[in-house]
Amino acid sequence: IQEIALAAEEGGADGLNVANTMLAMAIDVHTRKPRIGNVLGGLSGPAVKPIIVRMIYQVHQVSSLPIIGCGGVMNGEDAIEMILAGASAVQVGTASFVQPTAMLDILEEIKQYMVQYEITDIKSLVGQVVSGKHNTEGC
Repeated sequence: IQEIALAAEEGGADGLNVANTMLAMAIDVHTRKPRIGNVLGGLSGPAVKPIIVRMIYQVHQVSSLPIIGCGGVMNGEDAIEMILAGASAVQVGTASFVQPTAMLDILEEIKQYMVQYEITDIKSLVGQVVSGKHNTEGC
């Protein structure tokens, strides 16, 4: 992901969208056929969020471009987690399908977090994860 981010930056990108869905597949074990007409499809929602947070963190380490975090944001804490990893903005998708007012709820939760921790500018949180050693083996 870091090499891709750097290539996009060197190619003139103004920002990066990290990452939304993961390519996935499901098979009906009774018919032995793919469950999706196109065989492969995108897996999204809360299941992919930890992967996306890791990707945002890794991209933020090598690129100065703004990052939009996409994938699995269901509440304010999810959004803040992506911001702490390095996202300048987040996208809300699946949560909006589950609850049409999700975006308003997420904004309110972010405001409450900022009040609780006396944060006056959300930008001050971008990339501010306090990290110790991290294991990148197997990545």
